[in-house]
Amino acid sequence: MTFPKRSLPWLFTNAALGGLKPAPASRLRGAITDYQDTRLDQGASPRTVDYEISVIKTMVTRAFYADKVDGKVLKVFKPLERKLKHGSNARKRILAFDEYLKLIDNCPAHLKPIVTTAFYTGMRKGELLKLKWSYIDRKAWFFRLPAKIVKEGRDKNIPINEHVKGVLDSVPRSINHDFVFTYRGNYIEENGIKKSFKTACKEAGIPHGTKTENGLIFHDIRRTVKTHMVEAGVDKAHRDLILGHSLKGMDVYYIAPTEKTLAEAMAKYSTWVDRKLETAPANVTQSVTQSHLE
Repeated sequence: MTFPKRSLPWLFTNAALGGLKPAPASRLRGAITDYQDTRLDQGASPRTVDYEISVIKTMVTRAFYADKVDGKVLKVFKPLERKLKHGSNARKRILAFDEYLKLIDNCPAHLKPIVTTAFYTGMRKGELLKLKWSYIDRKAWFFRLPAKIVKEGRDKNIPINEHVKGVLDSVPRSINHDFVFTYRGNYIEENGIKKSFKTACKEAGIPHGTKTENGLIFHDIRRTVKTHMVEAGVDKAHRDLILGHSLKGMDVYYIAPTEKTLAEAMAKYSTWVDRKLETAPANVTQSVTQSHLE
């Protein structure tokens, strides 16, 4: 494959693959910044541009360790400015209580238990779809998530409240596998609920998607849970452990939550949420509220 002379791919191909005239570091740096500006002018998001540069950096790093380029080429990336400013891309969307009731009322049968469990636990979509019956401790009523399905890479224990117990009692168990949440008896892939969630949002009158103003995505439910836990008065140490975050600072040495206090924190959160749902705006019918809480 050939690239236009002095274009970013041409410069890196020559440098990384040992061309006859490897591009000087100064020229590479200029090419990268020009590329960043060009991609932004073309409408690419800062996040996308940063990702593309990271791919090139990975390629050059591997070339360095394969003795294809020297350290001067790798150092080009050191002073580069990221186009996405820290925190500027952070989402702030949370699911309002009346929206949650509308959403639940419009979820298909396979999606409703997933959304309910997410709303009362803050579990990630991947954790929910990989949840197995063998991860459920029915004696203590905890989810025992193994590190292999948790983003943080360590075991996570999540208290199960009465609503989630109801979900588990209502979900049929497959004889072919151990996964809890299924579609027509089959395991649901990571993107398997994307379309049904979008449809449920549309039928509930809720904007959907990152490119839609005030649009909702599934991961926003986790942010909603964290926000509600703060408003419900659940302390930070218990919030962090339920959601899977590490204790930080002096909390590591002086705070030692037990499963009993974790369960109490979950009960406090659940009671607060139920009260809010009971007083959700009047445009949501009382029958919807009662059917959810039963």
